[in-house]
Amino acid sequence: MPKITGFKAYDIRGKVPGELNTDLAYKIGRAYSALINAGKVVVGHDVRESSNEISDALKRGLNDNGADVIDIGLCGTEMVYYSTPYFDADGGIMITASHNPPEYNGMKFVKRNSVPVGYDSGLNEVEQMIIENELGKIGDRRGTSGNENVMSDFIDHLNKFFDSGKINPLKVVVNAGNGCVGPALNTIENKLPIKMIKVFFEPDSKFPNGVPNPLLPENRKSTIEAVIKNEADLGVAWDGDYDRCFFFDEHGNFIDGYYIVGLLAKSILKNNPGEKIVHDPRLVWNTYDVVKKAGGEPVVSKSGHAYIKAKMREVNAIYGGEMSAHHYFRENAYSDSGMIPFLLVLQLISEENKKFSELVGEMIKNYPCSGEINSTIDEPAKKIIELEDKYSDGKIDKLDGLSVEYDDWRFNLRMSNTEPIVRLNVESRSNEKLMKKKTKELLKQIRN
Repeated sequence: MPKITGFKAYDIRGKVPGELNTDLAYKIGRAYSALINAGKVVVGHDVRESSNEISDALKRGLNDNGADVIDIGLCGTEMVYYSTPYFDADGGIMITASHNPPEYNGMKFVKRNSVPVGYDSGLNEVEQMIIENELGKIGDRRGTSGNENVMSDFIDHLNKFFDSGKINPLKVVVNAGNGCVGPALNTIENKLPIKMIKVFFEPDSKFPNGVPNPLLPENRKSTIEAVIKNEADLGVAWDGDYDRCFFFDEHGNFIDGYYIVGLLAKSILKNNPGEKIVHDPRLVWNTYDVVKKAGGEPVVSKSGHAYIKAKMREVNAIYGGEMSAHHYFRENAYSDSGMIPFLLVLQLISEENKKFSELVGEMIKNYPCSGEINSTIDEPAKKIIELEDKYSDGKIDKLDGLSVEYDDWRFNLRMSNTEPIVRLNVESRSNEKLMKKKTKELLKQIRN
């Protein structure tokens, strides 16, 4: 378990200055440089007030250990994933706390070729170096820091995933949530035949309209209202560092990320039959069905970006998707993107010549799901054992938490890495009433 508060399973994240500050950022720069033996590191940051000072301290630490820094400035996390191989760098660090409140900040790390670094794959060693004050050697040669603007190269890179000539002149609400995605959307706007209705577009470190987290129902209202008022074809909202995007149909209904995985798999397999599609085990039936019908091969992986990316590399999958709205692409260094799904969905709606609600309606009807429901409980591990015993007549799988499958319904229950929380997902085959009944039954047992 991490000993420095801000160190998490996949990244570093904490309140500034108590849990993350310039002193710690400097030490992280020194230690990370030593860990990957860095000659060159890409650094980018989000819109947060503390991002510039944390970035400066981090770069100083990298430079003191002899690493040259390519600073790409204000950007989305996926721009660091893109820039690391683009500049042939040994690593990349994004300074962001994604969808956390303004007083938080954090860092996400990759090695060469944008291979992710989490607690079990290097951050534990960085933490240990800091605790023991073994930060590597300040060499005779101090590294350099230079600024690079990669926005236009990044937008050019996105062109390989979609064909703007196949996109209809749709009316689209785009909600940046005052995070980082506004500048990228402004840059790509003239390449698309769509009309963008822009909501909360200016990057603002205070997040005056709420934290950019469209998974919170209260944060969806602005997108829903704009879709209905402007009679838009769809709405799209991004989180703070825009590695995730969330979709709303033409009626303003929020579309669960589970069905977007199916949509994107179908869209990609159309031109790439026979390819492998990696997905998480929380909700699976719709993905199996769509992928097999489209001539692809579904491959299940444990949830979490490090696991999905590793599995994609292992089986050479073209695309990976999680119901949590993380979507990964082989041609994008196996990394997640919040821009590529947006572009692919625009093209798919246009090519199918259907309303968004029609595209997802059949999937929702065939495989209704509960969405992820969190419960804070004492002794989550004990509760999972209890439910495994109660539902032992079903088909049990323990790849990621507890999955239990029956002929007409299934559920997955997982523990949080960091909190005393269990996360429940339930789905059925064409029986919404059964799904709701089983969800209620499970929640009663979980919360009892």
